[in-house]
Amino acid sequence: MDKDGNNSAAEFLPDQLDLESLRRAAACCEGCELYRNATQTVFGEGPAQATFMLVGEQPGDQEDRQGHPFVGPAGRILDKGLAEAGIARDDVYVTNAVKHFSFVPRGKRRIHQKPTAAEIEACHPWLDAELAVVDPRVVVVLGATAARALLGRTFRVTQHRGEPVPLGDALAVATIHPSAVLRAPDRDTAYKGFLADLQAAARVA
Repeated sequence: MDKDGNNSAAEFLPDQLDLESLRRAAACCEGCELYRNATQTVFGEGPAQATFMLVGEQPGDQEDRQGHPFVGPAGRILDKGLAEAGIARDDVYVTNAVKHFSFVPRGKRRIHQKPTAAEIEACHPWLDAELAVVDPRVVVVLGATAARALLGRTFRVTQHRGEPVPLGDALAVATIHPSAVLRAPDRDTAYKGFLADLQAAARVA
């Protein structure tokens, strides 16, 4: 718990802040209740000195099962967008604002459930630690949950997408989550907007 008595991952952080130590420590995190039903912690992945950090919402069903971020259908959209925007995948660190899958069971399926504000806040120490270690030049904020975690509750992705805004020593560029492209009635138009935002991020790196 934090100093205000709220659930927090802070007590699970290791003394040594490097990606491997953080990953090992996060595997044991019980900073919020999501760990009880999730298969495993899905920590961020990528080089320790990446130019770009991409922050999504939370692991999806496939990410939870495989233990890696952005390996499901949204990950394929993301990979396509990065390639077309000229952002090298090996210069990207990918992670999520929340490290455990939040879902509701429906028959044999597990339906994604948006993390609560308390869960986002509880997981924030991991995200802060990743930002400190990776020290990216550009943070691409994927969707409203990541925007809330990094840019505050009043930030609106729809109003400021593609606009570079200061985030510590880095610049943040917000866009929709790639899963929103998959859900869009007009996927082509949604993808074009998503790609334009990634291109904007590439230009300020």
